[in-house]
Amino acid sequence: MEPVFADFSVDPAQLSNAVVAHHRCGIAPSHLALGAGGHIRLDFTVGEPEEIAEAVVAVTVLGASAPMDVVLNGKALVEQVATPGDEGYREHSDPRITVLSVPGALLVAGDNLLEVRNPEGAEGLLRLRAVTVDPAHDRDRSERARAGRAAGRSVVAFTTEVRAPGATAWQSASRLLFHVETVDGGRRALPAHLAWRGADGSEATIGLRADLSAFLGHRRTADGKVTEYRGTLADRRAYPEGTAGAPLHRFSTEEGHDGAWSPSGELRLLLDDGGAPVERVSWTDRRGTTASVVLGSAGGPDVAVPAGELRDITRTVVGVEASDEFDLVGEVADNLLGKDGSKWLANDETAELDFTLERPAVIAAYRLTSANDAPERDPRDWRLQGSHDGGHWTTVDSRTGERFRQRHETNEYSVASPASYARYRLSITRNNGSDQTQLSRVQFLAAEVPAAGPTQRAADFTGYRAPRGGDPVGYRGTSVPGPWSDVPGGEGGREAARALDQLLAGDLGDTARGLDDAARLIGKLAAYLKNA
Repeated sequence: MEPVFADFSVDPAQLSNAVVAHHRCGIAPSHLALGAGGHIRLDFTVGEPEEIAEAVVAVTVLGASAPMDVVLNGKALVEQVATPGDEGYREHSDPRITVLSVPGALLVAGDNLLEVRNPEGAEGLLRLRAVTVDPAHDRDRSERARAGRAAGRSVVAFTTEVRAPGATAWQSASRLLFHVETVDGGRRALPAHLAWRGADGSEATIGLRADLSAFLGHRRTADGKVTEYRGTLADRRAYPEGTAGAPLHRFSTEEGHDGAWSPSGELRLLLDDGGAPVERVSWTDRRGTTASVVLGSAGGPDVAVPAGELRDITRTVVGVEASDEFDLVGEVADNLLGKDGSKWLANDETAELDFTLERPAVIAAYRLTSANDAPERDPRDWRLQGSHDGGHWTTVDSRTGERFRQRHETNEYSVASPASYARYRLSITRNNGSDQTQLSRVQFLAAEVPAAGPTQRAADFTGYRAPRGGDPVGYRGTSVPGPWSDVPGGEGGREAARALDQLLAGDLGDTARGLDDAARLIGKLAAYLKNA
């Protein structure tokens, strides 16, 4: 009998040897909510001439739920069974599992039908999380298959909330997205506990449910504010889906034993909590392995501007908001990005302009262009500020007594304290005497990063790793490109990716054949790069 499961903890549901239909059901991020008279029908197949003496049906619900009926091929297995749990429903209530024994005679060769019902007239919802069917002699078969499939969906996103100590109400917070996965000899493991530190000094620690449906933890902001921290699963994807535009790191790693380093597979690391880039990450995975790494460069506040020519990255601005704008005649903040329109005008002597980039960037310089008229509306004093979360702002440049000598004049200003931020704010604190403020254009410039020379290494990490019950060993890694789905060049790119994947995954230190293979694979990669 093939593993049979329906996992409703993700959307869309994950199914194995099952076709599901439902009635009077609502789809929530972590379950199906069956109203009174609602049901699901799960069609599954038993092979022929397979004989099963006894089977086990497991139904998982969230917290205290309405009574349920479970029916197999028209025969009631249980009726009006109530699931005990916490009084009242909470988003983070523990899953409750009802296990039912099924005589093998109830199963038939071919198609079978299992129904889970919330009876007519019942009060409350039946919050159904998962259903599995297994032979009694191998009752964990479906759960193993379910866990194996879930492990492949290792890019995980949570909606999050924070609560101050002593407060009763939770407040919405930024999405948490992570992908922390070690790939070593084909073994994969997802984290059970996770902690990180941002480049701005913020910190967080969380414990994750076994099915990754939720987490609970605490965090400290850059200014020292401590809060409780919790999250609910919003999305799970198979790598590299969901990583586009995210701060993904991919490393070829080594472990240090008795002074000697040996290859130890690959580490993929992505952690984005809506704040500063991470500089340190620690975790314990489901196998009990503990690791902690410090990244060589986190892109934090102390990032130096790389040498190279300046390039205009204004096109990467995905949003601009103004404290005020003259919408009636179309003199709005969007015009500052060079879009249709002449200028931006605010009916105030001071103003703020907030720009959001598609990804964090180190702004090395910026340009302001005066508008078409009224020099008294020109900005005179201002601050340029950066932020990771839109709540805490750091001044990277300030100006006083600036002048535009003519209309449509563009002045360029170097940033005094450049750092990597996803949001920038131009805070105009004084103009030339008018009760209105205006500009024609704002541009942002970043420095080109010079190509690495033959002796330069990519940013890497250092740390340690310890297996369950074992001693810690050194752990280090070198950055490699990724994910491979983003490599251009069609089939040639994919072939090059596979070649380098083989190279990174292999242990090339043992035999001459390994070195020959390494040379061959590097040759494939070089041929692709030459023709790309």
